[in-house]
Amino acid sequence: MITVDWGRARSVDYASSVLAVPGVGQKVAKLVDFLVKNYGMKLADLEIIGHSLGAHVAGFTGKNIASGQAHTIIGLDPALPLYSYDKPTQRLSSTDAYYVESIQTNGGTLGFLKPIGKGAFYPNGGKSQPGCGVDVTGSCAHSRSVIYYVEAVQKDDFATMKCQNYEDAVAKSCGSTYSSVRMGADTNAYMVAGDFYVPVNKEAPYGKLA
Repeated sequence: MITVDWGRARSVDYASSVLAVPGVGQKVAKLVDFLVKNYGMKLADLEIIGHSLGAHVAGFTGKNIASGQAHTIIGLDPALPLYSYDKPTQRLSSTDAYYVESIQTNGGTLGFLKPIGKGAFYPNGGKSQPGCGVDVTGSCAHSRSVIYYVEAVQKDDFATMKCQNYEDAVAKSCGSTYSSVRMGADTNAYMVAGDFYVPVNKEAPYGKLA
């Protein structure tokens, strides 16, 4: 496990941080290529995880790996401000790894509402999260993506419902039948494509099993 500290590139000025994202991704990609060439790291075992702007750093890492394709990228509520859905080369996109999963918890405010990953998961419809109260800035819902993913890795307890499209996921109109897919599961790379509604609790444990 490698943790990237990009504190020297980040800024209290959000716009400056956005400008730093591509360069940070390129540097991480160079590290990946170095590890592949010199230490035999297998890209098939590589999973890149990032939250908010970090999700886009993960995307630019995937775009810039010269030695092949990363296996998985997990984008935790990829940041929306100053990014455009119509410009996938400038943000995390579904082609940046063999499999890209997005957990979208504050869509339309701090995060994207339209699906980012090959597998796009919408806890509580993807806009706001139970237990966050009024949450005017969206910061509570935005951070829940991280909390949910940690729980998903530890407990594998987020059952999902497959939706026809992301609009149905946002509207929570995906029927009442649970799918076999769990949000954040290791096997998702081999079986998941599309948009999923994820029921959640207002306090831990947040996941709901069918």
